[in-house]
Amino acid sequence: MKRENIVLAIHHHVEDSYSPMWIEYCEKNSIKYKLVNCYDNDIMEQLKEFDALLWHWSHTDYKAQLFARQLIYALEFRDFVVYPNAIGSLYFDDKVGEKYILQSIDAPIVPSYVFYDKKSANDWIENITFPKVFKLRSGAGAHNVKLVQTISEAKRYISKAFGKGFFSTHRGAAIKNRIWHFRRDKSLKSFLNISRGFYRFFIPNPKSVALPIEKNYLYAQDFIPNCDHDIRVFVVGDKAISKKRMVREGDFRASGSGKFIWEIDESQKECVRIAFEVTQKLGMQSIAFDFVMDENGDAKIIEISYAVGLRAFLDGIGYWNRDLSWTESKIVIEDYIIEDLLTTLESQK
Repeated sequence: MKRENIVLAIHHHVEDSYSPMWIEYCEKNSIKYKLVNCYDNDIMEQLKEFDALLWHWSHTDYKAQLFARQLIYALEFRDFVVYPNAIGSLYFDDKVGEKYILQSIDAPIVPSYVFYDKKSANDWIENITFPKVFKLRSGAGAHNVKLVQTISEAKRYISKAFGKGFFSTHRGAAIKNRIWHFRRDKSLKSFLNISRGFYRFFIPNPKSVALPIEKNYLYAQDFIPNCDHDIRVFVVGDKAISKKRMVREGDFRASGSGKFIWEIDESQKECVRIAFEVTQKLGMQSIAFDFVMDENGDAKIIEISYAVGLRAFLDGIGYWNRDLSWTESKIVIEDYIIEDLLTTLESQK
């Protein structure tokens, strides 16, 4: 298919979306496109006039959570190109699902455990060492992640997990996170964000309230000690961007800290190699990986996602190629995504 004949459908929304940059790319490069609304009842019929759909859907959008995976699979069922594709969507914001798909290809992951009844969970904690990292299957930015130090603490967590459950968004943790960012940045913007956090604590976002309660399972991972950073790698097509994310002071989590190191080293190179390999095996268009190095210096995957935040690599200094060579460049992840999709379309007859 020739590029000049390609017509793209873009689901456009401004807040925390790749779509504004996709639109800008199409305008600059004379790519034909039209804006669509994936929530329309007749979206399947509308998309018949297009060659592909780009939809950056969010884990915090309860409406998208209801049907995005099913819509994308239905489109792929008729050989329609979608970003993200079905495999990328299926395991998005689902740490439990990620455990199974990564184990299916023998990917190097942090040892992970899941239980679906209270007795099995309680029996397990009687025979393990602490600490362990307890997580909900959903959530980003280190929300819904707890370092459990003792068996009594674990029992309380399990009682709640198999009782009333947990909200998908943790408003108290969100306020603490905003306070941490103010202490780090000491800026007017970060100060105002604290007040917004308190506002949302008492008047929660309707979208957040609509998300389902997380309950009736326990998901946990081994705690890897002495880690002052993790390594984030984002693979898109034949490019990979990486950075070290530093653990925030007095915490064990690097996600959400906002403290990065862009300089590259051999540990990042090994993580990039694994990331390219896993992405190819799974057939995903893009995957964001979080890695830690274990006690033996081996790279282990903590979790994956098809997308990253808009500012995640805004100041990046370059990217890795599939042969692990390095190219210095300004990073525009939205351009990489649409270029990879166009390359896929051009390869079709």
